Amino acid sequence: GISAARTRLGHSVMASIAEQCLQPLAINPQQSPRSFYQKWRIVAMDGSTLEVANEKACRDEFGAPGTQQGYTGYPQLRFVSLQEHGTNALFGLALGGYIESEISLAQQSILHLKPDMLCLADRGFAGFPTWQAAQKTGAQLLWRTPKNRIFPVHQRLADGSFLSIIKPSSATLKGMAEPRDGTPIIVRVIEYQMPGLPDAEPLYRLITTLLDEKTAPAEELAALYHARWDIETTFAELKTTLKGADIILRSKTPDLVKQEFWGLLLAHHITRKVMQEAGLKTDQIANDLSFKQSLNIVRRKLPSSGAIPP
Repeated sequence: GISAARTRLGHSVMASIAEQCLQPLAINPQQSPRSFYQKWRIVAMDGSTLEVANEKACRDEFGAPGTQQGYTGYPQLRFVSLQEHGTNALFGLALGGYIESEISLAQQSILHLKPDMLCLADRGFAGFPTWQAAQKTGAQLLWRTPKNRIFPVHQRLADGSFLSIIKPSSATLKGMAEPRDGTPIIVRVIEYQMPGLPDAEPLYRLITTLLDEKTAPAEELAALYHARWDIETTFAELKTTLKGADIILRSKTPDLVKQEFWGLLLAHHITRKVMQEAGLKTDQIANDLSFKQSLNIVRRKLPSSGAIPP
């Protein structure tokens, strides 16, 4: 009966609820200092995948990893998300299949950026079209960029960073959607090393829209960038702690897979919201609390809420 009811409900209702509910949780820099750098709300962007049931409809809808000999492994859905630092709240999610690229999904996620945000992202997103689209939202950007990318030095700044430009190659410009705009964009380049750190790369390179080295020193931004890795912890909360030991999502049709995905995200958000509220009441940082313990408390309290299983 529950399965039939889920089928009647479909996924669009859950997607609509998620769109309304999945929002940043930090209120202000005073109450949530880890969520802000100066006046900007710190958010990270990244993507991941989830394996789904090996059904023909799911394979046709989402696609699966492939080799020269054909497809291998389970079908997978792919998603890109924004995450608020300090609260681990996910928002601005774009859902697709394995057959879609992270870059195309990122173009949807960045539409949720706002001028009061500072977005961190890894080098895989640092192409010209994605950077251009993200900058147009008014948000500030701090993204890692591939080390083989060439940046002409236009002005060396006091903290060792320098101003440069990025522009699309002719092939990139040709592949951009109309109306194509290849106007070069001024960026600030920050290069640094991490000596003494095991497995550190020889050189790390960031580009940012924060062009003034006095208001945003290079050393501060280099330290801040590593907050981006928290989104990997958040994905683990969603894919392992919350979902449980099952390798794949339990739903067996594309519509119910999407419904289950949005349900998982709403459950994660509720747990993180409870953690944020508990932290504010006890003068603790929400991110210092245990997600697993908080989830167990929420689960134990569910019977008294009047909800029915499962």
